[in-house]
Amino acid sequence: MNDTSTDAVDRSGRWRALAAALLGWSFDGFEMGLFPVLARPALQQLLGPETDEETLRRWNAGFAIAFLLGAAVGGVVFGWLGDRIGRVRAMTVAVLVYAGLTGISATARSPGELAGWRFLAATGMGGEWALGVALVAETWPASARPWLAGLIGAAVNAGYVAAAALAQAVGPAEWRLLLALGAVPAGLTFFLRTFVPESDRWRRSAASAKPRLRELFSTSQYRNTLAGIAAAAVPILAIWGAVQFTQLWAASVAGPAAAARVQLVSALAAGCGAIAGPVLLAGMARGRAYALLCAAALVVSLAFFVGKPEYGGVFLLGVAGVGLFTGATSGWLALYLPELFPTRLRAAGAGLAYNAGRVLAAGGVALSAGPLDARGDYARACAVVSLVYAVGLLFAARLPDTRGPLPE
Repeated sequence: MNDTSTDAVDRSGRWRALAAALLGWSFDGFEMGLFPVLARPALQQLLGPETDEETLRRWNAGFAIAFLLGAAVGGVVFGWLGDRIGRVRAMTVAVLVYAGLTGISATARSPGELAGWRFLAATGMGGEWALGVALVAETWPASARPWLAGLIGAAVNAGYVAAAALAQAVGPAEWRLLLALGAVPAGLTFFLRTFVPESDRWRRSAASAKPRLRELFSTSQYRNTLAGIAAAAVPILAIWGAVQFTQLWAASVAGPAAAARVQLVSALAAGCGAIAGPVLLAGMARGRAYALLCAAALVVSLAFFVGKPEYGGVFLLGVAGVGLFTGATSGWLALYLPELFPTRLRAAGAGLAYNAGRVLAAGGVALSAGPLDARGDYARACAVVSLVYAVGLLFAARLPDTRGPLPE
């Protein structure tokens, strides 16, 4: 089948679907970007201003782990729901969950309560990524998919930029206000339910038997599922076990305002990389492209973390380099993962692959926290975690080459 006729929705319907997905991803990035800049002042208020650095690091790691595990659960559950009831309806529920529960988390009275709300809100964030990727991939022709994959990553990072800018304007100490503003995306659900068309690919697929999660590991599908999990795990582990710690590293030496500045630089660079990765490498064999991305990210990350520059211009330049190549790898995933699964399993498959990486990343965060507690050395821990890109190089050649139309 010629993928230029992927979906029978009219041109305006495609643009509405894209607009909804981009807004959803931007708000997703905004919600994710709030915690790296507000966690420290929130903990100091909840635990007391004299709280020691080790306790702050442990709770920061706990917040990250709560998010990663919640997103992993949500990616699978909402992905499965999207394959059963439709991309748009499931996305509506996912946005309500992450927006509403982020807003409610502003009422937290203890770090444990804040971590609990973080876990629950993250289920919606994890689900929204997979649903949006499936909807956009199915409603646009194959020729547009590299640019669309880049826009996905850029939209998420635009949310990070907005969170950092807002935190700088309001002040990280106003963490309850920042979390309350996280409820704003709930308004997106009206647009979703009123104006966004469902994928015709999904409608045709839904006429057959209902999908079951175990089909992802059937004889005909399990190789692609495992390939997607492996490909996603590497950059996600690097992001959460290393890149995210650059903000805490900066805050530990230059104060909370430095964390927002670092996040701003990192997200801007990652957004550029997210567009460049899939667009420039769309025509390359998937395994070869992945190897190139992993090699570049490994070299740049180790140069920065092993070099351990003082906070300043060189530090921010290193943050930008790491963000650029990490973003390129993440943007490329939005192109690759939908190609691995047939329509009836696409949202669940992409959700499982992307979010299984988050479970592994939770382990990486715990691994990072170990050296940090012993030495307080962010750069050393981040350098160790960045070696995961070398693991990606080992299996890159075994990734299925899925260039071409999406499988039906």
